[in-house]
Amino acid sequence: MKVSKLLALTLAGSLVVVSACSKTEQPKGDTAAPPAKDDNKPDVVKVWTYPVHLDYEKDLKELVADFNKQYPHIKVETEMLSWAEGPKKFDVALNAGDPPDLYYHAVSGHYVNTGLAIQLDKYLTQEIKDDYLPGTLELGKIQGKQYGLPLTQGQWAWGGNKRILEEAGVDWKKIQEKGWTWSEFIEIGKKLTKKLPDGSMQYGLATDGTSLDFSQMITKNAGLVEVVDAKGNFIWNDNKILDSLKFIDTLMKEGIMPKETGALSPQQRTQMLYDGKAAVISKALPYYDTIIANRNKDIDAGKVKGEKIDYIYLPVPHHESAPGKTYVMGEGYVMFKQKNDKGEQHAKNAFLVMEALSGAKAGNSSNELNLPFVRKSQAKLFEGKSKATPHNWAAAQNFTKSTVTSIESELDVDKSTKLKQFQEQVQKPAFQALLAGEKKPEQIAEEFKAKGKQIFGQ
Repeated sequence: MKVSKLLALTLAGSLVVVSACSKTEQPKGDTAAPPAKDDNKPDVVKVWTYPVHLDYEKDLKELVADFNKQYPHIKVETEMLSWAEGPKKFDVALNAGDPPDLYYHAVSGHYVNTGLAIQLDKYLTQEIKDDYLPGTLELGKIQGKQYGLPLTQGQWAWGGNKRILEEAGVDWKKIQEKGWTWSEFIEIGKKLTKKLPDGSMQYGLATDGTSLDFSQMITKNAGLVEVVDAKGNFIWNDNKILDSLKFIDTLMKEGIMPKETGALSPQQRTQMLYDGKAAVISKALPYYDTIIANRNKDIDAGKVKGEKIDYIYLPVPHHESAPGKTYVMGEGYVMFKQKNDKGEQHAKNAFLVMEALSGAKAGNSSNELNLPFVRKSQAKLFEGKSKATPHNWAAAQNFTKSTVTSIESELDVDKSTKLKQFQEQVQKPAFQALLAGEKKPEQIAEEFKAKGKQIFGQ
């Protein structure tokens, strides 16, 4: 990948071209740091990332190879983490004061609170800022300060099996265009739930019980932007959260969701869609278009046994008195220093790698995931190369008209840390208890009020 000239002028202290061009006037309004001395010293930048899409490991190798053509003295060590165990490994490293230089994740106030996340504003050239599409660079900010470079703007929604939907008379095209309410979904979910000829069950909805994803999508579609509002005030203390709990409880009691939902993993949830045991799954992404298309090819080639599926991207149902919302988050690279700080030149080198992994060619991640691009250069490079089916691509674009992002970027680091504490210690176990039938919605709502007051002081 060709790293921008302005970025090289601003940050790299390693090549002769920098010293030759360092007197070039910076564009008006540029807040980047001045060029470093041309020391040409070897350096190592550590990157921890995830399989963003099926071919991301291949993409990453190509991006690093392109980078090293321009900066051969900066060695980039990459480690591909698993989605299941990676977050735990990173948290251990962060708590020990030894995180990698770059980590693939959404920005978090918790990271800032450690004092190890590096603010990027002084490294951003005007050229980089202008390349980001409106509103996308903000996905990497906390309290108005830049801590991450977004690679994708992901969407969390639901997805369905076209055959099963149409057999039940579901007008999925209308739902993609106009959405559906909770009561509408309950009625549709009943039609989608039935015993199959082999004696097994086909459920209207399947989700996993091991993450916060399902509960977050439901509550955001009840008009609750998060556990707290933009000012950090606790808001899970009214009828909206109780209605959310009752909706999920109804899905369980009506048998629309399997009774073992609380123990299902994300992989098991998806397998239920593949096996025709679930008409709809949560969560789903536009990327399922690509995954399922590849699976269908493997079925045709005899590599995989099963039914070929036509995938339908669906919005999350919403409360009758609240508009439908699609949860959108920016994921990309966040930069860290270590307890034993390696100095400013190392930080500048790490940012050079960060930009190389986030630039035009890196837009293949959005293209593979069937997501809207975050940068103009990416949209231009991959124009006309979309892999999404037309109706699902149109749906994804339609969902961007009514999005909601994480409130965490608006919170100070103290409130952000308390939010994470509430999510992990209160929200997750409470919803798991609801799915398991161990607690009633009213009990959990009261628990939320008590714990909210305890943690947030409200």
